[in-house]
Order: sequence, then C-alpha cells, then structure tokens
Amino acid sequence: MSLTPPLPGALGLLALTALAACGRTTPRAVAGAAPDLVVYGRVWTGDSARPWAEAVAVSGDTVRAIGDSAAISALAGPSTRVLGAGTGMVVPGFMDGHLHFTDGGFQLASVDLRPANSPEEFVARLKAYALERRPGEWILGGNWDHERWPGAPLPRREWIDSVTPDNPVFLYRLDGHMGLANSAALKAARLGRDTKDIAGGVIVRDPSTGEPTGVLKDAAMAPVDRAIPQPTDAQRDAALRRALAYAASNGVTAFAHVSVVPADLGTYLRAKAAGALTARAALYFPLETWRAVADTVARLGRGDDWVWIGGVKGYVDGSLGSTTALFYAPYADDPKTSGVLVTPEDSLRAWIGAADSAGLQVAVHAIGERANGLLLDIYDSVAQAHGARDRRFRIEHAQHLRRQDIDRIARLGVIASMQPYHAIDDGRWAEKRIGPERIKTTYAFRSLLDRNVRLAFGSDWTVAPIEPILGIHAAVTRRTLDGKHAAGWIAEEKIGVEEALRAYTSGDAYGVFAERTRGRLAPGYKADLVLLDQDLTRIPPDAIERTTVRATVVGGRVVYQAR
Repeated sequence: MSLTPPLPGALGLLALTALAACGRTTPRAVAGAAPDLVVYGRVWTGDSARPWAEAVAVSGDTVRAIGDSAAISALAGPSTRVLGAGTGMVVPGFMDGHLHFTDGGFQLASVDLRPANSPEEFVARLKAYALERRPGEWILGGNWDHERWPGAPLPRREWIDSVTPDNPVFLYRLDGHMGLANSAALKAARLGRDTKDIAGGVIVRDPSTGEPTGVLKDAAMAPVDRAIPQPTDAQRDAALRRALAYAASNGVTAFAHVSVVPADLGTYLRAKAAGALTARAALYFPLETWRAVADTVARLGRGDDWVWIGGVKGYVDGSLGSTTALFYAPYADDPKTSGVLVTPEDSLRAWIGAADSAGLQVAVHAIGERANGLLLDIYDSVAQAHGARDRRFRIEHAQHLRRQDIDRIARLGVIASMQPYHAIDDGRWAEKRIGPERIKTTYAFRSLLDRNVRLAFGSDWTVAPIEPILGIHAAVTRRTLDGKHAAGWIAEEKIGVEEALRAYTSGDAYGVFAERTRGRLAPGYKADLVLLDQDLTRIPPDAIERTTVRATVVGGRVVYQAR
C-alpha cells in the first residue's frame, strides 16, 4: 500500500510452559472443572507428528485437551458449550501475515471499484457513490483495476471530474501503489504542470500538455495523502469494528498489520481496553521510524497476545501492476522503465541496520527481481555485521525471484511473507509485463518450500480479499481469475492443502514470534480455531473456494457463528 508518514513520539502510548504434545486419541487434560467449550469434527491440529483428532476441549482462553470424541465428551459438563463441524473440519485459527487492517475497515464503507470491468462502469459506480456524499467530503478508496478494462488504459481525471463536481477524490488502484486524483484533489495537493518530479514516484503527465493526468504512482501520491483530512478517533474506531467483524466471518483470528499509521495504535488500544478485539494484532510501523519504535519497546515492552509491536516495515520498490516493481531489465510492455526504487539504497541500509541493532524485527516490501536481490544483499550484510541471533528477517511479497535468490532466502533463513491470491490475479496479465522467462519464478511457493523456506501467507487486504480460503485455493490450484489456466498458472509452483494450511497458521505464527502459543491445536496453546463446512483435504481442489466458515473462536470465545 501507499507510503506512510513518520511516526511521532506518541508511539509511547503502548504499555504493554513447555507445551504438551498434541495427542490423537487420549486427551491430556488439566484437572479441574469441566471445559468451557468442546468442539467436535475432523480436527487438523497442525502438528505434523499427530495431525488429526476428533475433538478439542477449551478452558478459558486455552486448549485444555485434544483427542477422540468419546474421551473429550467425558470431560464435558452441563455448562459446557458445544460446537460441531459436521462433515467439515476444524483447523487452527487462520492468521493473515500481511494486511492493512484499518484501511480495510474504511474500504468496507467506501466506493467499491474493483468489480468495474470497463471505464464506463468505473465512472458510473463513482457517480452513484458521489451523489450520496456531502459537498466538500473527500471520496477515497475504490481499489480499481485497469487490467480488467479492454486495452487496459490508465484512468484520467477528466473521466471523473464531471461526476464529482463537489468533492475532492483520490482513488487507489487495488495494489495501493497508484492512485487517481480528480482536479479538486490535485488542486488541494498543489500538483500541476510546473510540479517537479518526485523521487521514488511518478507523476503521469499528458504528453502534449505536461499537465498531470491525475494518476500518481508510489511516492508521488504523498502530496495528496497529506492533503486528505485525518479521520477522527470515532471514525477509526468504527473502521476497526467493521474490519474485525469481517475478519471473524472469514476465520481470521490474528494478523500482521503492516505500514501502521500512528493513530492506529490508539485505535487498537481503545478496542483492547473495551474488550472489543476479536483478533490478535501484530503491528509493523514505518521503517524510517525505527528509533521511536525501539525507544518505546525499550521503555514499555512489546505488548501482549492481543496488541504486539512486531517491528518495522519498509519498501524497496512499487508494484507490477503499476510498473514500479524494480527489475534488472526493462518491462516487456514498457521498455523505457525497469521500475522504481521507492526508498534510496543508502537509506534502506542505514535504517535496516539500525533497526536490527535495536533488536527490532524488520519486514520489507520487495516485488521485482532487483528489489529482492538488493534486499537480500542488505539482509546478508547486516546479519554478518551484527552476528547471529533470532532476528527473522521478512521479505513482504517475494513476488519475482531469480533462482539464485530462492537459494539465498533459504540460506539466510529469511521468512517469505507471501499472498497467494495475487498469483491468480496478476497471472491474468503478468507475462505481458515481464515476458516468458522472468515469469517462471513468480510466486514460487513450491520452490521455496522445497528449500525449507518458511512461508507466511496473507492477503494484503485491501489489495486482495482477506479470505484465507481463497488464498488456499489459489496456492493449491493456481487457476487465474480469468479461467485461462485450468491446470494452473506456472503449475509446477502449486503446493498441497496441508502445506497451504501451515503457511496460514504455524507459518504466520512463526513470522511474529508466536509459534509457542499459536498456529496449532495442542494443550496449552491459545484456543483460536475455525470450523469449516467442508474438509479441505477430502474435496477436489476446485471446490476449495466454495468452502465457508461455520464458526470462529478466538481465545476460547465464539466471535462468529454462521446462521
């Protein structure tokens, strides 16, 4: 998503057993009162040694016992709540390793331009939404995708000026690395023909007049972002509530919120104080603010299981869809560019090194081959300079990789934080961008797993849908959204259902240092689990996407149940 402003000192707001192995038939129970909750079904535990059980008993916020249904049933009492998955399955709570959570909450109440299949539909949807807005109110969000339109033209401000005469408008492309501003928004941001180019971004201009077309890429979006009024606390709280409810309905019990803006921290803390959190949040603040983050962690700690300061997140490049992902060679469909280095290399090296010295976990966005290669160079040099420790460097996206860099990710122990839905979305058009050779190692799930790289799957919501089920379907089938790759796009990179489940559970737990308490169903682990209406391991891969969530449990509390 778009770059975030520096984090002020207000970050200081946050004050913040050896576990039994999972048994298959004989429950290992803690003596005492009857469990609060018992869940029946075909239970995938996430424990590779003993992956299956028939029931789970929960006391408080913790898994108390797991085993066969008869043994677990014997523990239940008259006040024990009972849930059943029927012919479906029970899995550890899904985690989302990379998303923009409060942005998602705002988008749920904003104009939805993702389904627009033509410029005309794009404009019509915006017009209908604008008619319901107050004069002067900013219209934001959108998530448009010009690759769905015939010929894939970039939009222009002239398209939307006439239907938004009373409102400034800034509409993000779905990847968050490009946006369309109408004339009122450009005026508010003081962007015009005489505006100089902005380092790390692109102001798209009319070739005949030099005037901005309204499309801004990466760092060039910052002037408009600064002109947009900040939401109130009440608006932020409402957005978080919407996002939490939506996440619960899709089985998401924990997530890593990346590119957190300062005000988000207060939003999470207010929700926690009110007992309103229904998912666990790991927060990653802008990389350039590492000092403020480190100072806060040193004074007050990282937080707890509900709100945890994960570390810092930076950017190397932009996105493939915006032609700002950074490659060694030019784009096949736009030879005048090979992408954009969003953050200067010297800044990346300095900030990553400083953050690592301060003991913070570092996660950095890298899409193109050159971006990934540069980031691995930096990670390698920092690790050698600072010595061995459990630092768990993360590459966010790791989308286009050279073969030698797949090997380097494995050698360096870097976590590949990836979003499988992007593969079936980008797969509609990615080859026209970078050609048939570079495409062979795109979203290389199989190659990474075969080298024992830890995968942490997520959605990048709002860039893609938050639903983990759709991500599992994408990783297993690699069937693109246009239906043109029935056997799978780059089919050799498909993975199995249980491998995808691990990437959405224990892989994500490892990605935020939570693998000792989350990511599997075993006595002593947090009682975060999901009931599904189908057993993903017993249905054809094509049917995975039709699976629905029956119930979501977080910390032993049922936070969603289908009607």
